[in-house]
Amino acid sequence: MKNIEKERPMRISFDLDDTLFVSEETFKVEPALKFPFNKIYKERLRLGTVALLNNIRKQGIELWVYTTSYRSEHYIRGLFRCYGIYFDKIINGARHAQEVQAGRTEAMPSKYPSKYRIDLHIDDDRSVAANGKIYGFHVFIVGGQDEEWADKIAKEIERIRSLMNRT
Repeated sequence: MKNIEKERPMRISFDLDDTLFVSEETFKVEPALKFPFNKIYKERLRLGTVALLNNIRKQGIELWVYTTSYRSEHYIRGLFRCYGIYFDKIINGARHAQEVQAGRTEAMPSKYPSKYRIDLHIDDDRSVAANGKIYGFHVFIVGGQDEEWADKIAKEIERIRSLMNRT
């Protein structure tokens, strides 16, 4: 009998604020969108985001957004579509509240990637990494301006992939 889990593509999620969306005052950023899209989508992407996400997609890995932001799925998809990036799923604050917190009396973590079988979550918030240790999900933390952030994520993807192949 085949192991169906082995056939599922790797799944990676990204936080938005201070992870992919950054301030152009403190980070190098991707070129601004052209008019009129720059008036609709004011967020700026960390330099290297487009190449990284396209490289991940070329590897057959599922790309997800997992954010506490309440931006609509439509808005998020529209913004990234302008850069030629497509996401398989988007978990925003509203969806997380509905599907993860879902009437529980105990507070759930702000992000719970294992609920969605996400293999690796990329975030800037160290509390998400701490929750990963408690709740059993992999988190890679990105910080401030770092010329090698995308390379570090690529190496972490390979590390997680090799862990997955051992099981």
